[in-house]
Amino acid sequence: MSIQKALELAAQSELDLVEVASGAVPPVCRILDFSKFKYDQEKKEREAKKHQKMVRLKEIRLKPNIDQHDYKTKLKQVLDFLKDKNKVRINLFFRGRQMEHIDIGRKLLEKFVVDTQNDGTVEKGAAMEGRIISMVIAPK
Repeated sequence: MSIQKALELAAQSELDLVEVASGAVPPVCRILDFSKFKYDQEKKEREAKKHQKMVRLKEIRLKPNIDQHDYKTKLKQVLDFLKDKNKVRINLFFRGRQMEHIDIGRKLLEKFVVDTQNDGTVEKGAAMEGRIISMVIAPK
């Protein structure tokens, strides 16, 4: 139907002519109350947001000379984050002479991978960025 005829029908019923699908050929329009239509759309968006789970990136900071008990504590934190469906970035910081023993840090990160393999998968492998080796583990 022509645009003029559609506008006349909308004016007779005291409603608005709203273009619903502009990508269609020909474009699809409806005669409806625009403020109610907009309110219903916003309500649907709010409802969709309620059911949406935000994936957050948590961060754990380590040094290569970590003690066994401290390692277990950090591992427990990582496992808790993964159970809450959060990604975890593990940052391993080197200072001074520790830069000579990067292999110790890589072994520590490999140990994390082995200990978390039941709950998570490695999303981004260990990569050196300056004095930091970082790795990202995502929940399964």
